[in-house]
Amino acid sequence: MFEYESLGPLREAGAAAAADPMVRQIALDLTGVTLADSSMLSELLLLLRTGRLVLVGHVPHALERLFDLTGVRDLFPLVDGSAGARVV
Repeated sequence: MFEYESLGPLREAGAAAAADPMVRQIALDLTGVTLADSSMLSELLLLLRTGRLVLVGHVPHALERLFDLTGVRDLFPLVDGSAGARVV
């Protein structure tokens, strides 16, 4: 479940992965997300700007709805697995 308190760890892990030149891809598994808001979307967009973010697995309904409402669904690449990627 995504909660406001989850933003700090997401932000820290994402920043660490983005700053590491050895990380070629940042894979984010969001399958457990049950609530998503504009704060989470903002963090995802910041990670997307690195050019290395991919979403892993199934995108939950709460996040799909947020993506649809904001018109950003097609911006986020989706992969089936996390092989060879650092999952944050």
